[in-house]
Amino acid sequence: MFAFFKNKRIWITGASSGIGEALAKELAASGAHLILSARNENELNRVAANCSQAGAASVQVETLDLSAHDSIPGVVEKVLKRVGKVDVLINNGGISQRALASDTSLDVDKKLMNINYFGTVAMTKALLPGMLTHQLGHIVTITSLTGKFGTPYRSAYAASKHALHGFFDSLRAELAQTPIKVTLVCPGFVRTNVSINALTGDGAKLGSMDEATEHGMEPADVARKVLRAVEQGKEEIWFGGKEVLGVYLKRFFPAYFSKMISKAKVR
Repeated sequence: MFAFFKNKRIWITGASSGIGEALAKELAASGAHLILSARNENELNRVAANCSQAGAASVQVETLDLSAHDSIPGVVEKVLKRVGKVDVLINNGGISQRALASDTSLDVDKKLMNINYFGTVAMTKALLPGMLTHQLGHIVTITSLTGKFGTPYRSAYAASKHALHGFFDSLRAELAQTPIKVTLVCPGFVRTNVSINALTGDGAKLGSMDEATEHGMEPADVARKVLRAVEQGKEEIWFGGKEVLGVYLKRFFPAYFSKMISKAKVR
């Protein structure tokens, strides 16, 4: 339980499963007011019911499609009319990819960027004016270690995560003279359905869990690391298994890293 989040209004995207669901459960046990968003309303209602039982101060379900950028401001306006303000936005929604760049259609590249990058930016921009008006807020974005370095079979995914780092690093600098904080979270492999739902080159879902994901961190462990980082006001955190070493190798031994990553079994 994190007392820091008691009675705070927290909006989580991608809340219907995986890391988002784990965050919702942990925050519910901490007595937060939750707004849960994703596309799957049935799954959101399931998560919401569990959160209510776990002790959430309140739970609201708001379906949201991150690829429908023009609809996001209206959804945000509707929610703000009900809750007044949002203390913490957790940008968690997104999709992944499993295909060689040469086999990936441009439409798939665009879809990854539209959801992972532009959807997250649209959500943030819709909530930012209210945070500035109230002079409070914390924007948390779940990226990935692939936001720090690219790997085979994830070119579009890595590009979308790199883009998030560029945007939120710039936003953090712009907000430095305000109370609003920005945190980037870079997990390694997490045992969720991310690979099952990952897009292949033609846009079809992969439909299976890869070995690295199968042996990844549990979402509940990730959720606790995320909330601890928010509580401590961290700007950026990385965590995972041996894949975290890639950040250091890329920075200090780039030639060696290039050889290593080209042979990595990351599919």
